[in-house]
Amino acid sequence: MMISDTHPMFRLFQYLRSYHTRLGWASFASILNKVLDLMPPILIGWVIDSVRREPPAWIEALIGISNPWHMAIFLACLGVAIFGLESLFQWMYQCRFMTLAQSIQHQLRMDAYNHIQEREIEFFEDHRMGETMAMLNDDVNQLERFLNTGFNEILQLGVLFVFAGTVMLTTSWQLALVGILPIPVVLWGSLFYQNHISKRYRRIREAVGMLSSRLENNIAGILVIKSFTAEKFESQRVADASSEYQEANYHAIQVSALYVPLIRMAIAVGFGGVLLIGSYWVLEETGILTVGELVLFSMMVQRMLWPLTRLGITLDEFERARASAQRTFGLLDTPSKIQDPAHPTLLPLVQGHIDFEQVEFRYHLGNSVLQEMTFSVKPGETIGIAGATGAGKSTLIKLLLRLYDPTEGKVKIDGVDLKELKLRDLRKAIALVSQDVYLFHGSIADNIAYGSEITDRQQMMDASAMAQLHDFVTTLPDGYDTIVGERGIKLSGGQRQRLSIARAILKDAPIMIFDEATSSVDTETEREIQKKLMQFTAGKTALVIAHRLSTIRHADRILVLAGGQIVEEGHHDDLVAANRVYADLWHIQSGELDYLPD
Repeated sequence: MMISDTHPMFRLFQYLRSYHTRLGWASFASILNKVLDLMPPILIGWVIDSVRREPPAWIEALIGISNPWHMAIFLACLGVAIFGLESLFQWMYQCRFMTLAQSIQHQLRMDAYNHIQEREIEFFEDHRMGETMAMLNDDVNQLERFLNTGFNEILQLGVLFVFAGTVMLTTSWQLALVGILPIPVVLWGSLFYQNHISKRYRRIREAVGMLSSRLENNIAGILVIKSFTAEKFESQRVADASSEYQEANYHAIQVSALYVPLIRMAIAVGFGGVLLIGSYWVLEETGILTVGELVLFSMMVQRMLWPLTRLGITLDEFERARASAQRTFGLLDTPSKIQDPAHPTLLPLVQGHIDFEQVEFRYHLGNSVLQEMTFSVKPGETIGIAGATGAGKSTLIKLLLRLYDPTEGKVKIDGVDLKELKLRDLRKAIALVSQDVYLFHGSIADNIAYGSEITDRQQMMDASAMAQLHDFVTTLPDGYDTIVGERGIKLSGGQRQRLSIARAILKDAPIMIFDEATSSVDTETEREIQKKLMQFTAGKTALVIAHRLSTIRHADRILVLAGGQIVEEGHHDDLVAANRVYADLWHIQSGELDYLPD
């Protein structure tokens, strides 16, 4: 995966530019809240000096010192106002940050999901499902938590240093220097901590992705696990993945748990130094500090230094968010290898003429799967494609759907290179029935109409009848409203395959592709489906991939593949008479072993 050179967190704030107004108001409320939160030490210092008849000059000028009651009322009202405004701004920033985080979480998850949908099929073949799910769930949720709390903590920590530092320096710069002596140690320790914890969190992210993949694969393959009595074996594999995740967290905890105690001891030195020197100045009546200023200083130092003990937690959140941002925006910033052209060619009415011109193809770091593949399919022609496993039959379909681009050569529809067509226009013109049928959780009707704008129940029933599915559906208590379960688990393999055929029939595309479309149905049902499909595909271009050669016996032409090349081409009877590759396959399937060469 290509990762942007931009720092992940800077990339996150680039993403937030469309929310800058909401982020600005939330930050403004947070800053005011923190300033007001730091006012009580100042207020207490004023109160102490006022009761000793040594009020600050501005209070003396405003209220005077002749009437203690007026001064007391003023200080009490000032205290209530400070706490009231602090509460108001706390409500404002919390509400705004929380709603902002939720909005960004939703938008980021949708952007990530939509981008994943646009990725080339190679991405899904190279990435485990659990890793992809971790990006969409765990990483996005981690960024939401950072924006909800972590960012505000960093912002308020900055306000704390600026405001508290200004107050202390204007009160006594000598004592302020003593109070901030631990800060360089704290900052050095924090950077040292961040450097070590980031590597550990990266390992945690990788471990949780592997664990999610293992769990997802095992739950999806529970039938295989049970049939091979592999529960103990799989339990151990889950335990290994979970232990790796646990071990990764242990390594992070060892560093994280040590941070706060060490930082606390450094802070205690500075706090103790302020009390020592400040108390001495007051007791000696040097005039450098008043009693109220000493109390103010002691409380302000405590307010400034003790939050540093949470710096480790804040850095934890920052590093977790950084790791998640790196993965999330690494995904978003990596373009799909298969994209629409800048100026697409429009095909208002697809005739179904297909050309493969000197097509070669190899998968990533693999050997050539197709070599100098050249053939044409006329509109309305039915082409059978046969060959041994690994001959390149399914790769032809992937190239025609432009799930991959050819390494060399061109694939055309109606004389137009697929690279010049919009992907949506291309794939709307093709209906695919795959050997790997995938059904979504929902009703039978929902799955038949999937991806189609047709909602008429009668049209669904007609498509179902043509796929030899309707009679079965009518025996169900809920009929077409029957829920099929995750991946159609409540249906048999043959029923799922017939439903997939009905879905393709309802799409009514000018080009039909059947990839082992009837491999899971019995011979009698297959015969009935073929009769219906011959009627339906009349006038349409059809490509039929089959290991069961009876499926393509009546095709207009049959292409026989071997080693990524077309080694034979012709009608069934002619190919059998030629007594070559196709004839060998036919004789094996028909049980005529005497025809096989020695």
